[in-house]
Amino acid sequence: MMSPRPDSRDRLIVALDLSSVEAAEALIDRLGDSVTFYKIGYQLAYAGGLALASQLADRGKKVFIDLKLHDIGNTVAKGVENIARLGATFLTVHAYPQTMQAAVEARGPSLKILAVTVLTSYDEADLRAAGYRLGVTAMVAERARQAQAIGIDGLVCSGEEAATVRSLVGPGMALVTPGIRPAGSDVGDQKRVMTPARAIAAGADYLVVGRPIVAAADPKAAAEMIVAEIEGAGI
Repeated sequence: MMSPRPDSRDRLIVALDLSSVEAAEALIDRLGDSVTFYKIGYQLAYAGGLALASQLADRGKKVFIDLKLHDIGNTVAKGVENIARLGATFLTVHAYPQTMQAAVEARGPSLKILAVTVLTSYDEADLRAAGYRLGVTAMVAERARQAQAIGIDGLVCSGEEAATVRSLVGPGMALVTPGIRPAGSDVGDQKRVMTPARAIAAGADYLVVGRPIVAAADPKAAAEMIVAEIEGAGI
C-alpha cells in the first residue's frame, strides 16, 4: 500500500552542515516557519548537535540524524535506541545487511531507518578504487533489494538512481535524495546531482539541501523557492 505523500514543505530537509550549535540556531531562526525538517550530520552532531535535535523535536520540527551507522550489530542497536529517545524522525545506517537488521530491530515505534546505498560523492571509479566489483547502479539496486527484504523504512540515493530504485522497491519505501542543486548552483564536491523538480519527478519523496540554502544571502527565500519547485512538480 502506498504511503501518503508528505506536504511540499515537509519534503524539504535542510542540512545543518555548520560548525556550532549557535550557527545552526541562527540559521533556524532566519528560516522560521519556511522549513519544518532539518538534518543533523557529523559536523554538527560532534559539536553538540544531538541536544539540538531533541530541542527541535520538542518544538514540533522533524529531525533527520545522519550518522550513517555501521558497526557490529550490538553497537548499532544501542546507538539506534539512544537516537530514538531524542525524538528524531529519520536515522541513517549504511546498507550492509547485518547493520540494517540490527537497526530495524532496535528502532522502536517512531524512528524510521534509512539505508545509505552509495554516497552521492562516489562514482564508478571511486567504487572500483574501494574494491567493489559492482558499479554504482548495480550496487544501489542490490542494496535496495536487501534493505526492502530486511524491513528498512527508506533509502538514501541520488536523484540519478531514484527512478530505478522506485521501480525496484515500489511505493512503500521513502526515498530521500541528497545532492540537490537548484539550476545554476555550484555542485561543490558532489558528483551525482539533480535539480529539485527532476528529483521529485524521478520518484524522490524528500530532498536534502545544504549549501544552496545555508550559504545563500537570503536562506529563507532560497528555501521557499525550493518548496515552490517541489509544489510545482505536482507529484
